[in-house]
This record gives sequence, C-alpha cells and structure tokens, in this order.
Amino acid sequence: MNNNRRNIKFVVTIIVCMTFLAPALLYAESPLPLVPALDPQRYSGLWFEIARYPQFYENGLVGVTAEYDLQKDGSLSVTNAGYKGDLGGERSVAHAVARIPDPKAPGALKLSFFGIFSSDYLVFGLDAEGYSWALVGDNARKQLWFLSRKPRIDQALRSRMEAIAVANGYDLSKLYWVPQP
Repeated sequence: MNNNRRNIKFVVTIIVCMTFLAPALLYAESPLPLVPALDPQRYSGLWFEIARYPQFYENGLVGVTAEYDLQKDGSLSVTNAGYKGDLGGERSVAHAVARIPDPKAPGALKLSFFGIFSSDYLVFGLDAEGYSWALVGDNARKQLWFLSRKPRIDQALRSRMEAIAVANGYDLSKLYWVPQP
C-alpha cells in the first residue's frame, strides 16, 4: 500500500508540474518567426532602446542606444551605450560584433561580446519599409527589446509592437520602459 501512495503522489506531482510548466515549454520549444529579410546596410545606424526585459548587464541603465556599423566583411560592429542611474549619470559603453551566420535566415544574428561568448539576436518584428522600428528577442522568450530610430514612439506604434510581442509569447508585464532624453 505504501508503494501505491507513492505512485499516486508521484503522478499528482507530475500533473501539477505539467500544468504550470506546459505554457513555458510551449514557447521554449517554439522558435520565433523571424523577419524574412534584413538588409544590414539599412539596419546600420543609431537605434534607441524603447523597452526591454531587464538583463543583468543593463541593470540601472537609461538612455540606452545601440549603434550598428556595417563592416567590409558583412558583419556589424555594435556599440551599446547608456547612462547609469539617470540621464545625467556616468556613460557606460560596450562593444560587440553581430553576424548573420545563415543567409537563408537573415533575421537570426549572432551577437558576440569580447569575441568570447555569443548570443542569439533574433529580429522578429521590423518596419520593412523604413527600418524605423524593430523587435528583437530569443527563442526562450527571456530577452526582448523594442527598438526605434527615435527616442520616443507614439501610442499606435507601441500598441503594434506590443501586439506582435504578445502574439509571439512575450509577457508584457516584464517590460521595462527605458527613459530616453
């Protein structure tokens, strides 16, 4: 009888765990649908970070920008910058390189800091006409950035970007809206 109780407890535990983990597993196993085309030349230039999921390496940064510069080898040099604490705070800068490893998946970039570690940089939303805004994330739905060419976006664009993020499994309650000048 002891074994039956253990088996029942085990089954109940599995059912409870699956109830809470199933939604997370659904999106963790589901790759983001990437933009079908991304022109590195048009993506180059200055982007303002409008909103993001908090990341330890951006902790406390405001006024964050990312500047992309197309290199002769097709890679993009990346300069991320922001201010610690407030817009008058100390400026923090980090450099990286972005590459498109598979030309058949131009929205799937690899971002490398210090030439040591790399991470996915998946563009799943983009203003294909004007390259004026972009949504960037990862398949695990643990990273999300709302990017714009301007330091502020209007409510219509915000709603559009939010809708795309939600449709792709992101929880908007985790977003940090980045103060910009």
